[in-house]
Amino acid sequence: MRWLLAFFCLCVTSVSQAAFTETIIRKPLPAAQSPSPSQQAMQPLIDKVLVIKSERRLQLISRGEPLKTYRISLGKQPKGAKEREGDKKTPEGLYWLDWRKQSDRFNLAMHINYPNISDAARATREGVSPGSMIMIHGTPINDEYPEWYFHTLDWTDGCIAMRNRDMQEVWDLVRDGTLIEIRP
Repeated sequence: MRWLLAFFCLCVTSVSQAAFTETIIRKPLPAAQSPSPSQQAMQPLIDKVLVIKSERRLQLISRGEPLKTYRISLGKQPKGAKEREGDKKTPEGLYWLDWRKQSDRFNLAMHINYPNISDAARATREGVSPGSMIMIHGTPINDEYPEWYFHTLDWTDGCIAMRNRDMQEVWDLVRDGTLIEIRP
């Protein structure tokens, strides 16, 4: 029953925000409406993270408008939605960022609650494991392969990777429980 309620809420949320996520050009505020220094110090409320796999782009959405856009890397097999454990694909669909951790391997990492209900049902029908532990994370700190090496490659096992300084910004701006939509 809880899954049904969660699925219903997810559907309502996605429909209510769908019309706003396509606008990526923001109009600057006139000088008379510029925010005061105290307003600038307040962090914006990020209500959605939008990932567009084909553009290798992650956007932070607040009140229907993109605030920040980042370049990302995907799984080694970037085309198509994740179907099973080990397929090296990044999932597609609606999920939640449900917890975070500091990772020895990938610096900061935020967990995506993959598989969702439909992913789990499909995997059960097909008799395969859907996989798990899909994250948004930084890049390894490695003397042999510097961070810039990873920036334009699709190198993960299905996760979404970002430069470490970009990941720090996302970590600071996005709260646990935020909706993430991953589009093809």
